[in-house]
Amino acid sequence: MALARVVLSSGRSVDLSELRMSSTYGGLLEGYPCKRLNDHRIAGLLRSAEHTFPGTPVHLIPPPREYPDQYAGAFGPVETLPAVTCVGRFRSEAVDPAHDRVLYRSHLTVVWFQPAPHVPSGCDAEPALRDLSWELLATDEEL
Repeated sequence: MALARVVLSSGRSVDLSELRMSSTYGGLLEGYPCKRLNDHRIAGLLRSAEHTFPGTPVHLIPPPREYPDQYAGAFGPVETLPAVTCVGRFRSEAVDPAHDRVLYRSHLTVVWFQPAPHVPSGCDAEPALRDLSWELLATDEEL
């Protein structure tokens, strides 16, 4: 049973089977959000997703980066990402039309950021999530 179903811009429906949400800067004890910290955080999320879901392709939706008018410290200008980090595993019908629709499903793990902690559903998901090129990113697996 899926947590939610997301309808992509292409019209394809994908089922969200697992979702992990966290505060983007929840563990930041010292310093401030900057490009170096954000790049390190994103690289760690990708490594973690690859380790957690081996054999599943992982795709990062590049997050919007904001540059508030704040004092630039030793690490450069302040750069912020959206408040909520999401890692979701999605499944759908097979991508390859030659695969039996009963025996195959496509799957993809997606890392994205969003401003609030809500489960994407239907057509009410982040636009960048809905614009995924599923046919290019997902791979088929036999059940």
